[in-house]
Amino acid sequence: MSARPPVVRIAPSPTGDPHVGTAYIALFNLCVARKGGGRFILRIEDTDRTRYDASSEAKIFEALRWLGLRYDEGPDVGGPNGPYRQSERTPLYREMTETLLAKGAAYRCFCTEERLEELRATQRAMKLPPGYDGFCRHLTPDEVRAKVAAGVPHVVRMSVPKEGSTTFHDDLRGDVTFENKTIDDQVLLKSDGFPTYHLANVVDDHAMGVTWVIRAEEWITSTPKHVLLYRAFGWEAPRWTHMPLLRNADRSKISKRKNPTSLIWYRDQGFLPEGLLNFLGLMGYGHPEGKEKFTFDELVATFDIGRLSTTGPVFDLEKLKWLNGEWIRSLTDDDLAARVVAHVERRAQAPTPEDAANPVMRRVLATGADDAFRALVRRTTPLVRERIRTLEEYASIAACFFHDTLPTYPAEDLVAKKRTPAETRDALARVRAALDAAPSWRAAELEAALRALAEATGWKPGDLFTPVRTAVTGAKVSPPLFETMEILGRATTLARLDAALPRLG
Repeated sequence: MSARPPVVRIAPSPTGDPHVGTAYIALFNLCVARKGGGRFILRIEDTDRTRYDASSEAKIFEALRWLGLRYDEGPDVGGPNGPYRQSERTPLYREMTETLLAKGAAYRCFCTEERLEELRATQRAMKLPPGYDGFCRHLTPDEVRAKVAAGVPHVVRMSVPKEGSTTFHDDLRGDVTFENKTIDDQVLLKSDGFPTYHLANVVDDHAMGVTWVIRAEEWITSTPKHVLLYRAFGWEAPRWTHMPLLRNADRSKISKRKNPTSLIWYRDQGFLPEGLLNFLGLMGYGHPEGKEKFTFDELVATFDIGRLSTTGPVFDLEKLKWLNGEWIRSLTDDDLAARVVAHVERRAQAPTPEDAANPVMRRVLATGADDAFRALVRRTTPLVRERIRTLEEYASIAACFFHDTLPTYPAEDLVAKKRTPAETRDALARVRAALDAAPSWRAAELEAALRALAEATGWKPGDLFTPVRTAVTGAKVSPPLFETMEILGRATTLARLDAALPRLG
């Protein structure tokens, strides 16, 4: 780490749900800031007004807070370098544009969209790399003044030197060099007076004191443009680190067509913030002790930028679910129950048809998360914690505790393995009688009674317990049977057995 405390930032665009890649980049920026005793800034890049989504900004704040990625400065927390929305900083960009024009490092371009499209079509036909051909670069000062005076719409482009090369140092790749002739005369200020990303991010990073830019590797080809802008302004450039992109299993860039990318989706599906952050920490970073499960503080304590890999990490949803399950099992019963309740309450604010059909969700939609509901969740979470990987899975696995009517299931699911319906019915009738006679309704006593019945009737315990499980819970896979029966109580358990018997003929 540098001797000077690092100042880092992320600058997401409010154009939809916050992307999981934003959290990935934010995590490593925050690691650098906390490791070096520096500052972490959130800046909103909202200058693309055609794609701007008013609700997206609030979702960005919400998602980062949920994950625990606390920034020191930002639109909603303030700070000494505001404003933190680029749309509120346009006078500064225009001032800096005039500075570049005066230095000859930029020029006004009056080309119409029609001419630019013709240029692109010609380049495609001739299999030439795309880029502006510098047509307006050679206008005389008098021609420029006349067009401006006449109100001809125009943009401002950077004037890239066409000789030589531009080199910058990347922490993960060493020195990276681009021939200047391959660098486009990038638009810096659009005709609507708003800057492009390239101008705004350089101006803002300098104005906010950013010393280290940590961003996705897709920005590598833009970095020489940014280096040239720093030189044109006479400013010191920051340190550069370009993170490998998150990948799908086929090594393509992660996209919502092949993987969920919305941070809101992961929250609403019941992933824990600890689990998702831990998983993102594994993306491209090798823990020095080879650990797969670690906290954010543990990641900061061991963080070394040199341990980052340039190989695009695969975003494996199944591994995330496994890791999230490990985090669920590390929670106390009280904490897990509280999180389940909070998750269900959040889902109930915008229920889906599937939610309305689930007994857990139906209970909350009908009565709210009242004291009785919370108490039942607290009693049942110890039974399901080993079986769930997300909070969302609680609703399906624990559904048997919340049925407001008798559970439904195919009648054939009641029939025991290698037994006839009549044999199974006779066995369930004996089970019903044995349970009805049980002096104590405790799991251990209920299990002992049915094991004794199995031995007396020549049934294997597993074969006998399977139809009992189906009758009592409505499913072949459920929380532990006898603990479930204890929580359901004598009356409910016997009523469900009574309902099952006629289904066997």
